[in-house]
Amino acid sequence: MSADIKAWYLSKTVWGGVLAIIASIANIAGFGISGAEQAELADGITALLAAAGGIVAVAGRLVAHRKLK
Repeated sequence: MSADIKAWYLSKTVWGGVLAIIASIANIAGFGISGAEQAELADGITALLAAAGGIVAVAGRLVAHRKLK
């Protein structure tokens, strides 16, 4: 993937939008999530996904059939 392109699920903007929708639904249901909490959740989710991506990359390399030079 190009350096200026990233996967959609690593975008804080995407997760911020998803969390805004969830916060709206939660508010209707009687639960409140502040904007700061939404931002923290988006940061946490993207960090977890980036870590998971790293784990998958390393695991993939470990089980690969071709050796590196």
